[in-house]
Amino acid sequence: MANTSGALTFNLDLTELVEEAFERAGSELRTGYDLRTARRSLNIMFADWANRGINMWTIEPGSITLVPGQNTYALPNDTIDLLEHLIRTNANSTANQADLTITRISVSTYATIPNKLTQARPIQVWIQRYNGQTSPVASTLSTTITSTDTTITVSDVTGLPASGFVKIDSEIINYGYITQTANAVSGTLNNCFRGQQNTIPAAHTATATVYWQQVPAITVWPTPDNAQDYTFVYWRLRRTQDAGSGVNIMDVPFRFIPCMAAGLSYYIAGKVPQGMERIGMLKQQYDEAWELAAYEDHEKAALRLVPRQTYIGR
Repeated sequence: MANTSGALTFNLDLTELVEEAFERAGSELRTGYDLRTARRSLNIMFADWANRGINMWTIEPGSITLVPGQNTYALPNDTIDLLEHLIRTNANSTANQADLTITRISVSTYATIPNKLTQARPIQVWIQRYNGQTSPVASTLSTTITSTDTTITVSDVTGLPASGFVKIDSEIINYGYITQTANAVSGTLNNCFRGQQNTIPAAHTATATVYWQQVPAITVWPTPDNAQDYTFVYWRLRRTQDAGSGVNIMDVPFRFIPCMAAGLSYYIAGKVPQGMERIGMLKQQYDEAWELAAYEDHEKAALRLVPRQTYIGR
């Protein structure tokens, strides 16, 4: 029997990957700027991969315990989209637990729901694909608040959406609606749920800065009631981690290494004079490598189709 290495650890750190890409483009990695511009191209390429399709290695499960009276919940900031979701009742029970369907709806459908505060078991979900950024809105706290206050008065509500999330100091807070002071820009955030996205509820002093926190979120309908325990269970597509500082292994499985090297060499070829004459060939290699990797990177399970029948009475 052949004396093989027995090793299964091959991977490329950032420097090795960039060296490979420069060589394919007919150049060499020589300066710190070469590494920096290659790292930038790699991060842009990872963003492009998120638009090309589902990256199976970035699928992660998660769950959110639903609270009676709260209809909007934060997702992790690196969430791109949700692939599957359900409502689990009595999640802590071994005897009465059940997984129930919850249907995804658009913002247009959610907007047409006449009473969004109706309480029952949630059957629909609207997914808000914000980017997780923190935006200043020229607003401050009007009064000091404790860690348990559910109404928060702020100096200016004109830059805030009708419902959503704010960040005060290091705490993220979900609010249900705004009441604005007559003939003024100040107002009150009502039905506040404190300590969202794993932050800690805390007291905040008057004049503390208020930010609009654009966190990815779900909004369920009906609003959860207290008839039983509800848990929103999901499988999300997260972002591919950034390229790093130079010694990091990429957040990409080994089967995508050929595609990653081919793609980066194509991006670099557009930046260096020696690569211009190779750019067509490199693009073709990249497209072929992506096709092979993307074809392999999919669910290998039987497809089950269930017909839906509708009957209209006369």
